[in-house]
Amino acid sequence: MLKRMVVAALLVLAITAGLAGPASAQQAITVQLGAFLPKGEGSRVEGDVLVVDRQYLLFDFGDFNGFLISGDWSVALGEYIETGAGFGYYQATVPAIYAEWVNEDGSEIEQDLKLRIMPLTAVVKIFPAGLKRGFQPYVGGGLGVYFWRYSETGEFLGDDGSIFRDSFVQSGTSVGPVAVFGVRGRVSESALLGMEGRYQWGTADLSEDFLGPKLDLGGFSILATFGFRF
Repeated sequence: MLKRMVVAALLVLAITAGLAGPASAQQAITVQLGAFLPKGEGSRVEGDVLVVDRQYLLFDFGDFNGFLISGDWSVALGEYIETGAGFGYYQATVPAIYAEWVNEDGSEIEQDLKLRIMPLTAVVKIFPAGLKRGFQPYVGGGLGVYFWRYSETGEFLGDDGSIFRDSFVQSGTSVGPVAVFGVRGRVSESALLGMEGRYQWGTADLSEDFLGPKLDLGGFSILATFGFRF
């Protein structure tokens, strides 16, 4: 945990120093709105808690698809390269029930599985057609620091067959690569509109309170982008 927090702090410092240097370079603030789609059951890391939970619980992996909002600050490094830093917020709560057991009164044994990820990213984008064109496709990549929180809350089945209520919560940080691709267009001298896709990789370690030792933080984001250049 401490090591990851240090990595996150150093990353922020490096980004701040890098962007503050070229004060005369063109900069942009971008707001991004869209959806984050976590990896499906078949592609998640070995030992992932949600895959293990599916052996006992009924829930839909698609319900983890949720709203994502983020903001980026970027600076141009010449005519074809742009570098920037961003921070986002995603959260989803998914209801689950035990597949083969019920309460004594016949009601379902219910839980809520809740996942939150706040990605801090440093990304370099390459614009093959240049930053001065009205139509600007791009590709790029970088590093993400993921501040995550995962919880399971509700009713649980004990080893002795008893049913009890509890809440198991864990949070931390994870580091992993990010790939980006997209296109944007100039609608005025300073305004930009576009679409962007992002794919992130990351894995968290969980305590023995959970059935699985890992939590896969990877997934795909599809975003509408609204930028202002200055």
